[in-house]
Amino acid sequence: MNNDNIDIYTLTDEEGNEEQFRYLEQCTYEGNTYYAMASLEQAQDEFCIFRVEGEGDDRILYTVDDDDEFDAVADIFEDQFFSDIDYDEEESDEE
Repeated sequence: MNNDNIDIYTLTDEEGNEEQFRYLEQCTYEGNTYYAMASLEQAQDEFCIFRVEGEGDDRILYTVDDDDEFDAVADIFEDQFFSDIDYDEEESDEE
């Protein structure tokens, strides 16, 4: 569903519980595609990472259980989200 150019997805977990997520970004790591998504029901400054398997309407999103895989993908997303911020420039402005 697209609402004001924001992609909102309703995901259903293994127990049948539904939750809405806002799509933020995607990346590729070691040949796998990952989505960063923010829950509409949780804190705004947090995001969830899902590994994508399949294509088109057959896509299934899986949580990332491996700590090393999760940390590597989270680093990629954080670099994407914060790449526009120049922390050195902000420090220079404060001096």
